[in-house]
Amino acid sequence: MRFMATDVAHAVNGELRGKNAHLSGATFDSRTLVMGQLFVPIVAERDGHDFIVDALGRGAGAYLTSRDAVTSARDVGGSQDGAHRGTAIVVPDTLEALRKLGRWARESLSDTVQHRVVGITGSVGKTTTKDLAAAAIGSALKVAASSRSFNNDQGVPITLLNAPDDCEALVLEMGMRGHGEITRLTEVGLPNIGIVTAVAEAHSALLDNLDGIARAKGELVEALPSSGVAILNADDERVLAMQSRTSARIITFGEAPSATVRITGVDLDERAHATVHLATPWGNVSFALPIAGRHSASNAAAAIAAAGACGVDVQGAAAAITSAPMSPNRMSVRTTSRGVVLIDDCYNANPKSMAAAFDTLASIPAKRRFAFVGTMAELKDPNIAHRAIASLARRMEIHLIAVDTNLYGETAGSGDATLGPEAAGASLTLQAAIERVGEFGDGDAVLVKGSRVAGLERLVQAFE
Repeated sequence: MRFMATDVAHAVNGELRGKNAHLSGATFDSRTLVMGQLFVPIVAERDGHDFIVDALGRGAGAYLTSRDAVTSARDVGGSQDGAHRGTAIVVPDTLEALRKLGRWARESLSDTVQHRVVGITGSVGKTTTKDLAAAAIGSALKVAASSRSFNNDQGVPITLLNAPDDCEALVLEMGMRGHGEITRLTEVGLPNIGIVTAVAEAHSALLDNLDGIARAKGELVEALPSSGVAILNADDERVLAMQSRTSARIITFGEAPSATVRITGVDLDERAHATVHLATPWGNVSFALPIAGRHSASNAAAAIAAAGACGVDVQGAAAAITSAPMSPNRMSVRTTSRGVVLIDDCYNANPKSMAAAFDTLASIPAKRRFAFVGTMAELKDPNIAHRAIASLARRMEIHLIAVDTNLYGETAGSGDATLGPEAAGASLTLQAAIERVGEFGDGDAVLVKGSRVAGLERLVQAFE
């Protein structure tokens, strides 16, 4: 999206310091900044103001700041002259200003986009559904979608500001860690189509129980206009019950006989990639998924429902899903140079997604099956949840190896676990796990999964 520095100052009630400037999009990460973007320093674990000079050096057209425009540069070793070369918009709070600017961007979209803004939330499958929906809708319309998991107070406004001027549809992922967060995101993104993928035990430490999670997720449905569409999982009773929280039109998806977009069959190949068969109001379709796991069929059904709601031909949408580009570290299956079938699902984890990943691992032909698992973060009863996963692994004859956590039953050690049939319940440090990668080869199938805090992408890299 192209705009002027004066537009930013007006939208956020900020004070323009320096010359007016032509801008194209925005970022809060100076490392990825493209020349001409607005730089938005966020104050979090690190203070983004410390990177203003770097952003200016990389070609930022202007920047927000909650400090004095000159001091912002001088504080990090920049010269006063260098600061004057940049255009600043001074505001009391840069994150609040970013939210206001995102809302302004949403309201500035052309009429062709206004009725095709899709918001997606759920305890599992948000990013996969976002990727598949963007591909499906993008088969006929120019679509902009959240990058990676840009699904919070920073990510949603940035997605709106980076949407191309000629886009015809938007797909916004909306994350949640507490009550009111999705409401706040909908006030920025103003979705008129909302997808809820599932309600499961994720962030339960912050929301008490599944009913609390459902109330928070349902904020998306409540925000939809009466002219909008709520796309709900017919196989999840808490999601289906959200029908009563909206006056929008309802489309359901899933395997339930009553589902509007109904999964009539799922066939898995030897690498657990599914071919999905759907019956829809717009015609029946069958297509292969670019991501592993039978559970991914539900996400694909939601994506087709979104395409149908946007008026996109579902045959073209289904064909586009087959080659959809997917976000990294999510149910990606590949064979390493040593012959290991590796399932990379290390981006995040909760009990529901962990069980689905185990099902996928169990469906792959292999002599031995191992799961390197990290902690599942932000659970109300972590010990109970982790022990249940350990029990599930034993029942499925999966050799469970905990990484940097004793929540699965044993204390993390330095690498003395034997990686044979008796390895269920073994525990290693991350470094010890990396050092054991050479013990796996042809005939082994390995899952790597854990919450982001576990940092298991290092283990995936070691396998590769």
